[in-house]
Amino acid sequence: MEQRQKSELTKALILNESFKLFYENGFKTTSVDKIMKATKLTKGAFYHHYKSKKELGVEVISTHIQKRVYEGMIKPLYEEGNALELLENTFSGRLKSFSIYDKAHGCPMNNFINEIADEEQAYQIALKRIIEEWKAALVHLLERGQQEGSIIMTIAPKAIAIYLISAFEGVRGIRKLYNDDQILNDYMSGLSLYLTQLKA
Repeated sequence: MEQRQKSELTKALILNESFKLFYENGFKTTSVDKIMKATKLTKGAFYHHYKSKKELGVEVISTHIQKRVYEGMIKPLYEEGNALELLENTFSGRLKSFSIYDKAHGCPMNNFINEIADEEQAYQIALKRIIEEWKAALVHLLERGQQEGSIIMTIAPKAIAIYLISAFEGVRGIRKLYNDDQILNDYMSGLSLYLTQLKA
């Protein structure tokens, strides 16, 4: 195996295991030692790729977490179809797709925001970039719906976008307190009722 390929595989292993450990145990309580134990690598291998745990944390946010949010909550908003149906299908469909593991641990992005976003500007920038991309997709879809006549003109797309993101992230966090999906079902019912109010 070429050295470059081996190096890339090592880095991918560190990223994958770190994301899992951060998600399950939190960022602060996951030490470099714990990451190395999970990967069965040496500290030398870690510091060959990353100057610090902070640098690793930023990359986990910018790769794994960004990809999760993009694939699940951003990309679907750019598909063709009725804007309100796309909104409901994207938000409700995403909640329905989560495994018991995902429901128990909440949203990785939201976990990072709550745990460390107020401590380092680097984390803030990486996390804010994801939120802004998500908000932009929602605004685009809402404005398209207005132009096509399926969404009322009196709404403010940016305000609605932030409301939808906040409600979704909130229920992801609240679900961690429960052992069943009733809270998610109630959220989806509320979402459906809310979206009917946006219909032109």
